[in-house]
Amino acid sequence: EHQRTSKELQDIYKAAVSAGIIGWAYGGIPAFIHAKQRYIEQSQAEIYHNRFDAVQCAHRAATRGFIRYGWRWSWRTAVFVTIFNTVNTGLNVYRNKNALSHFVIAGAVTGSLFRINLGLRGLVAGGIIGALLGTPIGSLLMALQKYCGETVQERKQKDRRALHELKLEEWKARLQVTEFLPAEIESSIQKNLSEEDAKKIEELLNLPRNPPTTEKQEKD
Repeated sequence: EHQRTSKELQDIYKAAVSAGIIGWAYGGIPAFIHAKQRYIEQSQAEIYHNRFDAVQCAHRAATRGFIRYGWRWSWRTAVFVTIFNTVNTGLNVYRNKNALSHFVIAGAVTGSLFRINLGLRGLVAGGIIGALLGTPIGSLLMALQKYCGETVQERKQKDRRALHELKLEEWKARLQVTEFLPAEIESSIQKNLSEEDAKKIEELLNLPRNPPTTEKQEKD
């Protein structure tokens, strides 16, 4: 309505980026250490020009492992979290409430999509595993929301009401300004006209007087 991204989509984007970074670190750091150790074990018979050359080669091998396995974990984690949050948020917005069943459905959909390449059995098994994983996550989040005293949906509704009231006050203030604007314009025009008339009168008074005519002098 206001030509901007909604708060729900912003949360999904932030969660996807955060999941990608965490997944890259989770898969990349162990791969970095393992690739470095494996390179050292397999290259003991190689000859290097100096110690710096050997250390540099080991670091290059470790960096390749970090990028390769970190990227695999990163995009998978980001896609998993994005699908889960999209389904859960969509249900919350559609039903206008938070419920444990939303997390279960989101987990089942995400697990099924990740195992769809294994056929019907994989799809069903992935859905069951995802639903089982979504249940404790949803229970934990619902418990935290009850402990805080309000749900995420209630807080969003409160923020929307506050934003609506603020915009309503701004609209009323602008309406009052537009009501007084014609009177101000008319008074400013009259003021400008009176100032211009006064300037013209002053200019006329400052003009030099006409000299006496020569005909009158000749008659005298």
